[in-house]
Amino acid sequence: MSQDQFTEVSHESWFSRLKGAAKGIAAGFMLFIAAFVLLFWNEGRAVKDYKTLKEGAGAVVSVPADRIDPSREGKLVHLSGKAVTEETLRDPEFGVTANALRLERTAEMYQWQERSESKKEKKLGGGEETTTTYSYSKAWSESLISSSGFRQQAGHENPGSMPFSSQEQSARQVTLGAFSLPPSLTSKISTAQPLPVSADAPLPENTAGRKIWRHGSGFYLGEDPNTPQVGDLRISFSVVLPTEVSIVAQQRGSSLEPYRSEAGGSIELLQTGTHTAAAMFKSAQQSSKLLTWLLRLGGFILMLTGLNLMLKVLSVTADIVPMFGSLVGAGTGIVSFLLAGVLSLLTIAAAWVIYRPLIGLSLLAAAAALIWAVRSKLRAKQPAAATMPPPPPPR
Repeated sequence: MSQDQFTEVSHESWFSRLKGAAKGIAAGFMLFIAAFVLLFWNEGRAVKDYKTLKEGAGAVVSVPADRIDPSREGKLVHLSGKAVTEETLRDPEFGVTANALRLERTAEMYQWQERSESKKEKKLGGGEETTTTYSYSKAWSESLISSSGFRQQAGHENPGSMPFSSQEQSARQVTLGAFSLPPSLTSKISTAQPLPVSADAPLPENTAGRKIWRHGSGFYLGEDPNTPQVGDLRISFSVVLPTEVSIVAQQRGSSLEPYRSEAGGSIELLQTGTHTAAAMFKSAQQSSKLLTWLLRLGGFILMLTGLNLMLKVLSVTADIVPMFGSLVGAGTGIVSFLLAGVLSLLTIAAAWVIYRPLIGLSLLAAAAALIWAVRSKLRAKQPAAATMPPPPPPR
């Protein structure tokens, strides 16, 4: 992989930095508000998912996949078996075929990519010097990289388009025993494996004027696969073959569809392999809990970022003397972190009061009791104020 780089130094005045920090207040306020919305919505989603999955776990019935029981119409059912298709999928441009649930083509182009690293240094008077190092290297990429935005375009030009792109072909008729599987379920089967192109496979004729080779397990478009040049392409294929799956969904005729719960959620589960209904619902609950915590973390980071942007103007103002600006910046960073933590917890607690009143109020009461106990202990440790002896009586 070839690589080159160059360094650029830029300067920004204190007034320019102050103006940018002032503009950041509006953006920070929007992020701050968005964090409340995200955190509140996430708790409602978590409660709805919990109730939906709990309802489904109590209503699901396991049925054999080889026959359809009319008495289960509209019910939430669990079944296991092999998802199969009789279709032969064909890539329309390269002619590769396979009896599979899905045929995937991956097209990658050899292109220039730009990376940058910046180092900032504050100057006396509030200005700031930024040293940016731009690095250029060649790499394979599935998406087109535009070189028009490169800081140094000369010698790093990429093609303006890709003659072939990644795509996939999916079987339209997939069955599991007597049941037909809709695309919403078959798209969840992700056990893709490489599909080598046979040595005697005919080379495609329409190659956009490029020389084509059989290389590795696919095709190579370019002069020499051993010395790739910018603009060369490599094409590979993978397939999702018929495989054992377990499904939980609503029976509708000879097909399956999402089950609508009384809580307002939907259930349409698929896992590769053979699994019991209980194991699938347990896995779904764990995935929902993980998503809940990830979104809570995302809401906290969003709020922290918003507060940092709103308070940045204080550290920039103090940057006239860099040491003072650094101290103010550290202080506002700590304040932002503490405020984001407290406000995130309060938002989550308020949401629980709305969605799960008993638990939410209990949590708020416990938090209030803890705060009161801490304050009482701190006050008890404070030394009693010294009392002055009374003045002697006059003689």
